[in-house]
Amino acid sequence: MSETAVNLHLVAGWIANALALLFASAALLHLAAPGFLLRGYRNRGYGHGFHYAVGIALGLAALFLAIAETRIWGGILGAMILFVTTTSLLNREKYLCAAPMILLMIALAPAMA
Repeated sequence: MSETAVNLHLVAGWIANALALLFASAALLHLAAPGFLLRGYRNRGYGHGFHYAVGIALGLAALFLAIAETRIWGGILGAMILFVTTTSLLNREKYLCAAPMILLMIALAPAMA
């Protein structure tokens, strides 16, 4: 393996670990369920325990991204979560809020390499 390939593999691992940390932080936030989060879900018509389902999905994506052997599955699950979130924000015309989600989706591609 060439030195460039090794460096790219290391960078992909760093990106994946950074994304895993972000997904894990979001999972903990959803599972802790502070009041502003519950109010936001309630105002948009989501069910009572929806934040638990989101927290578990985010936690699984973080776990899969953190383990090299399951990184592709973490990227797929993370991309699905981000896609649903982005389309929901774009449907509500929250374009500036959707921009970071789009950037995270872009960052998932090299992380899965």
